[in-house]
Amino acid sequence: MFKVSIDTIENAKNKTVSVDFDEKIDGIECIDSIKAHLTFQSLGEFIEVKGNVKGIVKLQCDRCLENFDYKLDFDIDEMFAKQALLEDYGQEYELKEGQFVTDLNGADEIDIYDLLYQSVILNIPNQKVCGINCKGKTFPTEDSMSDPRLDVFKNIQIQPKNK
Repeated sequence: MFKVSIDTIENAKNKTVSVDFDEKIDGIECIDSIKAHLTFQSLGEFIEVKGNVKGIVKLQCDRCLENFDYKLDFDIDEMFAKQALLEDYGQEYELKEGQFVTDLNGADEIDIYDLLYQSVILNIPNQKVCGINCKGKTFPTEDSMSDPRLDVFKNIQIQPKNK
């Protein structure tokens, strides 16, 4: 249902297929559905996927621990290799800047759902903060949590046992 066949891309006009996605993604707390417009284009041994993803997800602030809505709006630019890449390059293959290729290992379709799940996860910031002015929660100090009934334990002295 959320997959695009390589044959469909190869047989399409200009070897290009456009797909619209408008669903919630399991494992991500979405406020509404994630919307994406993706274009799949065959470039010989590679499939290029370009598009835009939008949506709103619920995150927890790392400073104050309150939930907040985070707006997603990012572009996707991915490459998929139709056949195994490493067979052609032996044991060592150097990736240069900007080279990110997913190896399909001869699979006959691309999973859109998985592609979007990974893209959304990678576009959630490492430091999740609800706002620029968030100072975080004030947690109780040791003095404010002090229970007067436990004061008796403050003066206990333990003597080492002689053997």
